[in-house]
Amino acid sequence: MPSLTAETMTSRQRWAALTVLAGSLLVVTMDMTILIMALPDLVQDIAPSASEQLWIVDVYSLILAGLLIPMSALGDRWGRKRLLLTGFTLFGVVSVLVLFAGSPAFVIALRALLGAAGAMIMPTTLSMIRTIFRDPKERAKALAVWSIISGLGAIIGPVVGGALLEVFSWHSAFLVNVPFVLVAVVAGALLLPEARDPRPPRWDVVATVLSVAGMSLLVWGIKQLAKEGWGDVASWTAVVAAAALLTWFVRRCLGRPDPFLEVRLFRSRPFRAGTITALASMFAMGAMLLLVAQWLQVVAGYSPLVAGLALLPMAAGSFAFAPFAPALAFRIGARTVLAAGLASAGAGLLLLYVLGSPLSYPELIAPLALVGAGTGSLAVGSAIIMGSTPQEKAGNAAAIEEAMYDLGNVLGIAVLGSVAAALYREHLGIGAFTAAGLPAEL
Repeated sequence: MPSLTAETMTSRQRWAALTVLAGSLLVVTMDMTILIMALPDLVQDIAPSASEQLWIVDVYSLILAGLLIPMSALGDRWGRKRLLLTGFTLFGVVSVLVLFAGSPAFVIALRALLGAAGAMIMPTTLSMIRTIFRDPKERAKALAVWSIISGLGAIIGPVVGGALLEVFSWHSAFLVNVPFVLVAVVAGALLLPEARDPRPPRWDVVATVLSVAGMSLLVWGIKQLAKEGWGDVASWTAVVAAAALLTWFVRRCLGRPDPFLEVRLFRSRPFRAGTITALASMFAMGAMLLLVAQWLQVVAGYSPLVAGLALLPMAAGSFAFAPFAPALAFRIGARTVLAAGLASAGAGLLLLYVLGSPLSYPELIAPLALVGAGTGSLAVGSAIIMGSTPQEKAGNAAAIEEAMYDLGNVLGIAVLGSVAAALYREHLGIGAFTAAGLPAEL
């Protein structure tokens, strides 16, 4: 039986492959937020300190961000399908190991390994879409599905987590991954073609260290600013060190004929526009999710499940706009659609600010829907990024786009989350956080 290749795939095979890619992406993005709902039960069971609680929540995105670039480079060399199936397998095995977790350190280690597996999966799903879908219009539709799922996972994470915790222990926030991963491994082996860069550059150890250290320090520093305040010296030291390391990384890539990451992609105006859209959209969504989720539980007193369900207008806004965004881009121009999406997300945040306090839930529906609609423009941004990238550099483009998503999310949480935390401390006191099962440092 001949091996499956992107060139010989039928339309049905391409869309079946997209189902595998989108389903695996859903699990990875869902894991970014699902544990927030399980934290109170986890605290009662294994009694982590406040610092350990923060690491349990944060280490996943920290490791994921740090490994995005090296993992995409590994996929270009080793094979994207092979890397994806390895990521699926690691994700499933680590999720089962939670049954043996008896200490906070063990849970932190598991979350770190899940982050590493997520770094294998997330950029690879995006680069494989570029490989499988050759027609620009068909690729735009596929990327619209990818964008919807990417945002949906983060939004439904609290819903799924809340529903599971109504019946099961906190371990279920990990074990829910297992059936998805089992299906993904089998379906991926059967339905996905192999793809790699035919002429990959030599592995650059120095660039690898610079990218991992730089991205990890940057994400950690931004997260610490949100928790410790904008005057925290250690946080700013980490951010400045990260900027220096990443500058060194970029200069090294620019100075080599076979760079570890093709940073020259940023010379393309469409590519820059797509990455800015990714950063800004995730800034809005990350900020809105944090602000509203905390308000629903800490102020309004909603249960985890009800709080998760209350966030669904954001998903509805994304569902309403994203499917039509690619067609609109072909008709009225991608720049117009991107501008409209960013304006919608900005309007949602502005409306939340204008409403002030005290708030009622019905007043939150419109801001949530507007931000959700704004994230729907990610489909067009992804199409621009991948469409302006040579096929052999799809892994590079995917890593950059995913890095923008991660940075946008943590920046949104840092900038607006720190403001919200200060207000909650002033008006509610530390007890409101600890009563909700959240560490006082938040």
